[in-house]
Amino acid sequence: MSACFPAPVLVAGPCVLEDDTLNLRIAEALAELRVRLGVSVVFKASYAKANRSRAEAPRGPGLERGLALLARVKRETGLPVLTDVHECAEVAAAAEVADALQVPAFLCRQTPLLEAVGRSGRAVNVKKGQWMAPDAMAGAVEKVRGAGGTEVAVTERGTFFGYGDLVVDMRSFARLKEATGGPVLFDATHAVQRPGAGPEGASGGERRHVPALLAAAAAAGADGFFLETHPAPDEAPSDAASMWPLADLEALVERALDVRAAARGGEVRA
Repeated sequence: MSACFPAPVLVAGPCVLEDDTLNLRIAEALAELRVRLGVSVVFKASYAKANRSRAEAPRGPGLERGLALLARVKRETGLPVLTDVHECAEVAAAAEVADALQVPAFLCRQTPLLEAVGRSGRAVNVKKGQWMAPDAMAGAVEKVRGAGGTEVAVTERGTFFGYGDLVVDMRSFARLKEATGGPVLFDATHAVQRPGAGPEGASGGERRHVPALLAAAAAAGADGFFLETHPAPDEAPSDAASMWPLADLEALVERALDVRAAARGGEVRA
């Protein structure tokens, strides 16, 4: 298992970076959770979101400001940080700050981008496209590794069903591991999104289903958990309907760790 993604690992943070106060509040809570639960933690947040439903939707602080914000999180909390990259031109700058680079689901077949992150010298997380079969992700991972990437994880987030819902096939975790030979994470918060179903065409979501899906993924073999979290999710500028409340994060993760341990014949927490 890789340095950034040792099982079990928690990748968590806000959808997009906000101000230092908010970013550090979340990151400090995650650092404390790492100690209390004894789980590896990676702070995640995007400096920009390219895949928005509307042109006027909030996209984040941008590359230069966003990387400065991520650098402060890393410096003050000691947590490794992960962020999305959308274009090859962003990769070198992002790799100077981030410990892991993420390829968004809609870009998981973009060969130049996959090769660029593979050459970056950083760990890589590739989100499985919502239209992709698990086995088909082998090609994406091969592109990253072929360019020099050695730490490559894949994240399941569900498959489109009709026009509004994502469905998570729990067989996917075993199939992704067999196909890619690397760690497989589960993005429980994006899995409950309803793209375009929110106000004025923004993404909606059903946060209440996160615990059940996360527990099922833990039992089905997920190596780690990807969760967007915020102190006041309904006030967040992006993905408000699906993010998990920061105050409730520890209980959610602890339950998932217990399920994962029980599924492997281990002891659960007292």
